[in-house]
Amino acid sequence: MMTLTKEELIAFEDEIKELYENAKIKAPVHFSKGNEEQLIDIFKDVNENDWVFSTHRSHYHALLKGIDKEWLKNEIIGQRSIHLNSREHKFFTSAIVGGILPIALGTALGIKLKNSKEHVWVFVGDMAAEMGIFYECTKYARRNSLPVTFVIEDNGLSVETPTQKCWGEDDANIKIIRYKYMRFYPHHGVGRFINF
Repeated sequence: MMTLTKEELIAFEDEIKELYENAKIKAPVHFSKGNEEQLIDIFKDVNENDWVFSTHRSHYHALLKGIDKEWLKNEIIGQRSIHLNSREHKFFTSAIVGGILPIALGTALGIKLKNSKEHVWVFVGDMAAEMGIFYECTKYARRNSLPVTFVIEDNGLSVETPTQKCWGEDDANIKIIRYKYMRFYPHHGVGRFINF
């Protein structure tokens, strides 16, 4: 896969920013900046045959996956910035917060069932990582040893609100009680047919 520098990533986003500011793009665009080094480091482990699933803010991910800059720019100008998809590059995104997680999970399960060497990389923001779907997907992936890596991109914000302010601070006084028992009756009824 092609390796891009921090400067090349920023230059691409600067070009898109200029197009947006000059009304050449007539749809929502979510920009990246400040996370180039982290992504360059992560994508050193992403292979060409791996799958990448991302969010509405995925320009850097697409470029680092090897997607052509001109194709990407045309997709953005064509109002598809927040739902970029390339079957050829195994690259898929969703503008629905948390919506890409179960799709990535299903792909990882398919890979495991086929005994393939591919791997799934799924990127989410810090707010999506606080949602129930994230915990369900990560729990299922761990318990079934699926070939998937979850990457949380944490800028501390949900839109413009501090993520942790939305959820509140952790309270060590909150108790969760879990106990085990052997059930006597089946899920429904008494375990034998009843005529009414």
